[in-house]
Parts: sequence; C-alpha cells; structure tokens
Amino acid sequence: MDGMDAASAQPSRDLSYDPAAEVVQLCQELIRIDTSNYGTDDGPGERKAAEHVATLLDEVGIESRVIEGSPGRANVVARWGGGDGRAPLLLHGHLDVVPAEASDWQVDPFSGEIKDGYVWGRGAVDMKDFDAMLLSVVRARANAGAAPEREVVLCFTADEEAGGHDGAEILVEEHADLLADCTEAVGEVGGFSATVRGRRVYLIEAAEKGMAWMRLTARGRAGHGSMINQDNAVTRLAGAVHRIGAHQWPVRLTPAMEVLLATIGDLAGTEATPENAEALVEEFGDAAKMLGAVIRNTANPTTLRAGYKTNVIPTDAHATVDGRFLPGYEDEFFATLHELAGDGIDIEFESHQQPWETPYDGDLVDAMTRSLMAEDPDALVAPFLMSGGTDAKHFRKLDMRSYGFAPLRLPADLDFTALFHGVDERVPVDALEFGARVFDRFLDDI
Repeated sequence: MDGMDAASAQPSRDLSYDPAAEVVQLCQELIRIDTSNYGTDDGPGERKAAEHVATLLDEVGIESRVIEGSPGRANVVARWGGGDGRAPLLLHGHLDVVPAEASDWQVDPFSGEIKDGYVWGRGAVDMKDFDAMLLSVVRARANAGAAPEREVVLCFTADEEAGGHDGAEILVEEHADLLADCTEAVGEVGGFSATVRGRRVYLIEAAEKGMAWMRLTARGRAGHGSMINQDNAVTRLAGAVHRIGAHQWPVRLTPAMEVLLATIGDLAGTEATPENAEALVEEFGDAAKMLGAVIRNTANPTTLRAGYKTNVIPTDAHATVDGRFLPGYEDEFFATLHELAGDGIDIEFESHQQPWETPYDGDLVDAMTRSLMAEDPDALVAPFLMSGGTDAKHFRKLDMRSYGFAPLRLPADLDFTALFHGVDERVPVDALEFGARVFDRFLDDI
C-alpha cells in the first residue's frame, strides 16, 4: 500500500464545509470534562461527557442512545448515513482517561489550554483528540447534508482504560443488536506519523497483543523473623518475580510487523529479518519504546505485597504481572511464564483478553492509505502491531475486521508515544486539523 501513486489520491477538492472547523474547540471541551478512570467506581464516570456528545450529535439531527454499563459509566451509540446497502462501518472512541496528578504538569491537566501550538490536557492523545476529529467531521458533514453513502455506527465508550467492562464489553454482550450488522471497525491507535530517515511513515494498527493481568501468590509457613524458615512465601515470590522480570523474550515477527519492518528495511537499504528486527525498530527513535515491545512477548512485574510486621514471616505474598503476548504465540507465552514462576506459585487472572490481527488488505485499507496520501503525498503507510489494548478486543467478538486509524501528522522531534498516559499530554493543533481533513476524505472513500 505504501507504494500507491499519490496522484490517485485526488488531493484537490471544493467543499461547502470545513471538516476541521470545530476540532480544536471540541477537543478542548472534552478535555475539560474530567472522566478519570481509576479502575474502580471512585471516579467521576463518563456520564457528563456522554451527554455532551449526545447533545452535539442531536444539534445536527443525529439521534443517539446513552447506555450505562453501571451508574455513571455511560456510552453513546448512534447511526448515520447509508443507503447503498452495504454493511455498516463502526467508528469508535472512548471517553474515559487515565488519572493525572496536577502537580506534575506544566498546566492544569483538565484545562484544554492551548500553549506553544498544542492543545494540552489529559486525553489529548488518548483519545479525546480522535473523538473531537470524528465529531467535527460528522457535524460539518451533517450540517452540509453530506452524510456518507455507507452507513456508519458512531460509538463513544466508557471504561476503555480499565478493560472496557462497563463500555465496549457491555455493548457487545448486552446490546449487540446495535452493532452486530457492522462488518468492519475503526478506532484507536494508529494513523499517526513517525519520521524515519527523513520520511514520514504513518502507522495503521492492524493487530494487538493479548493481555494477561496476573496475580501471583506464594504461600509458606508463618513464623518468627528471628528463626530459620525454609518455607518463606516472600522469598519464593521474590524469586519468581525476579525470573519473570529478567527474562529476555525472543523476537517473533507477526504479519503486520513483517510488513512494517520491510518498509523500514527499504528505507535503510537492507532486508528485514528477525536478526536485524531490533536494529530496524531503533530507526523509529523515541517510538522504539513501543515498537520494541511488539516484536516479542513481554511480562512486567508491577506490584508487590506481603507481610504486616518486620519480625513476622507471613503466610502468603502477592505480586501482579502485566503480561502481553503476540497473536499466535499465546501457548509459548504461558508455558514460559509458568516455567519462570516455578513451583509453589499460584497464578490467577485479573484480566485475560485475546490478541487479534486483521489482514492488512481490502477496500478499507485502501481508503485509509488514499486519504493520508491526499494530505501528505510523500507519505509511506504501513501496518503495525499495538502493544497495549483497545476496545477493538471486544468489538472483534462480533467478527469485525478492525483497524486503528486516528490520523495525526506529527513533528519529527515529538516523542509521541511517551504522551500516552504521560505527564504534559498534548497534541499539535495543526495535527488535529490534519486528522479531521484526512478522516473527512476517508468517509468519502469507504
């Protein structure tokens, strides 16, 4: 796809509307609605944001439903356009954000402040930017009477940052009638640019690692801290955690990453192989932190808890591990993990979600590629595998082909991947406007 003739993208158009007219304002408005998700019911929830989205849609004649997964955890679903008889396309974004500690930031994380050409705030890149792009394009087109020929289902979800259990999972399990006729889905994370050897490469998500959030428990014999104890739960757990955290997982290339690394190999003048995969990933600079995690399985210990007094050996000790495994390598991952944990360690799941990979082909991929190249004719476009999880894991249970496509043309020196869940999260104003224009073209081409 990266070799597509840019001329075929037909870059010039005369429009009766501006798809980017509201995108910055809408992004600011959404950031100012605190939807922090603490992984419990302690946060503010998404109800206020969901009602705001529903109002924005209603203002342009698009009827929506607000559905709660639990009190205050609200989702918005609407249908728009259509008439050509094709199965609908699902366009989805989540409304919740991870928490932010205001004292760590240069600005109030819920201010939506514009500073140095960026919109700042929690959710600016994950993912109220895409929510704003989608709403800006939809509202502009609806006001102009330019609904897409293919019907789309607009879905704004709750709880994505804690597994989607009050959001996409509820919609799939209890309201599947609203979504089940969709055959394809587009959401986060993808469509953003990275600069490699002076060329912008736009990465479209075509796969995700599986997720295994695990609780490890070691049990032993309680006793006095001054005595010999060969059945110490803390010692047993510490050994397991060290082995898991220190393990060097082997390189494994999935189809999406084979295509991406082949694209980078062409730029670097070399053939991509498992042996030079890490070197090719390093071509992405700061983004290598994320892409380096998608050429292998990973398992990172994250918490430890044991005991209640210095001179008391406890009966049990606990740890949590964030495991992520590649499509096609789940059996290898769990066999290795159990071997590393060793005897006497119980492993339970806090969350266990499957990986997925969608073939990088077809009309939807062509439409994404053409829309990007129309706005950036020198672009290269390639798929990638996402290290984290998104709502696509749930929507794919309804047999949808899924992609991540929230287009952003980014400065070469911006460490974009560090902004996800990071301090001083921000998105360039011109990237938001670029994304709205690209997504508008995409809706013409689906």
